[in-house]
Amino acid sequence: MTEIDFLPTPYLQTVETGTVSYKSPSNIALVKYWGKKENQIPQNPSISFTLDACATTTQVSFKKLEHKGVGFSFDLWFEGQQKEDFKPKINTFFSRIEQYLPFLKEYHFKIETSNSFPHSSGIASSASGMSALALCLMDIEKKLVGHMSAAFFIKKASFLARLGSGSACRSIEGTIVQWGAHKNTQGSSDLYGIKYPYEVHANFNNFQDTILLVDKGQKQVSSTVGHNLMHDHPYASERFKQAHDNLDKLMAVFKTGDLVEFIKIVESEALTLHAMMMTSLPYFILMKPNTLEIINKIWAFREQTGSHVCFTLDAGANVHVLYPENEKQKVYQFIKDELLVYCENQQYICDQIALGAKQLAGNHP
Repeated sequence: MTEIDFLPTPYLQTVETGTVSYKSPSNIALVKYWGKKENQIPQNPSISFTLDACATTTQVSFKKLEHKGVGFSFDLWFEGQQKEDFKPKINTFFSRIEQYLPFLKEYHFKIETSNSFPHSSGIASSASGMSALALCLMDIEKKLVGHMSAAFFIKKASFLARLGSGSACRSIEGTIVQWGAHKNTQGSSDLYGIKYPYEVHANFNNFQDTILLVDKGQKQVSSTVGHNLMHDHPYASERFKQAHDNLDKLMAVFKTGDLVEFIKIVESEALTLHAMMMTSLPYFILMKPNTLEIINKIWAFREQTGSHVCFTLDAGANVHVLYPENEKQKVYQFIKDELLVYCENQQYICDQIALGAKQLAGNHP
C-alpha cells in the first residue's frame, strides 16, 4: 500500500456528536528503530513486543461545528487537568494527518487521556498515547464512512499513529509487531506496523518484562533530536545493515524458540542503540551508573543459574528485564533481592507481552 491508499473517499454519513475511547499499550523494541527520513519513515526496520500494563487510555468527545474552522479546535485533558503545554504536539499531529482525516477541522474535540504508569517515570508515553488517539480518530472516520474492513482500520490506525510518533505504529496490535520494509518479511512496510506474520515458538508466550525505573527524570535528549543525529553518523550505514541482519536472525529464533540466540540479539541491539548515541555529534551517555550495575548483575545471575533472563534498553537509563514465563518466580525473586536497590525509590513495573489496543465502553478514561 502507498500513502494514496489512506486518502478517504467522500464521507457517506453525517455524525453530529459522540464519544469514543481506546486503551493502547506501550511497546519495547527488540531490534531498535533509530534514525528516520522525512515523514516519519524509518531508516531501518524494527520489531517489538507489545506490552500490557504500560498503557494510555484516551477518550475523545466530538461535536460538529457550525462552520469548518481555520485551525483545529480541541481541548486536551491529562489525568483530569487541562494541559495547554501538550497542545502543540497534538496540533502538529493533526496537521500531519489532516489530508488523511479531512473531518478534523469540522469538529471540536475534547481529548481526555491518562497513563497507567506514573508521569515522569522515565517511560516514554508517546507510543501508547499517539496510538490511542489515532484509534479514536479512526473510529470517528469509520462512523463517517459507513463501512470499513477491520484489516484496513488497523492498517490506517497504525499509519496515522506513525505520523504522531514512529514507534506508536507498533502499539496497535500484538504480541510481536514489525515496522519497516524488510526484504524477507512479507507485507512489511515503512508506512505502518504489521503483526509478525511467521511462526512463533511457545517459549515466547506470555514473555515477561519487568521495567526497572533507574532514572525518572526528563530525557536528556529528545527522540527527534536523537534520530536526527543519525543523518551524518559515521557508523549509520553499518547500523542499518545490522538491523536487517538481526531481523533475519530473529526469524529463526522465533521459529525454534532459541532463547540463547534471542539474548545475544536483544542485548546487542540495546547496547548498539546506546553506542550510536555515544558516537554521534553531539554525543550523549544516557545510561546511569545504576544501569550498568543492573546489566552486570543480570550477566552474573545468568552465568550462575543458566537462566534465560536478559535486558534491553530504550533511549534512557531504565532497564527492561525480559524473561520467559516459566522462569517468572525465579527471576522475579532475583529482581527483588538484587536489582531493586538500583532503582529510583525502588520503583519498578511488572509487565508482559499482550495483544494490543482495545476499544473501551463508557465515558471515563
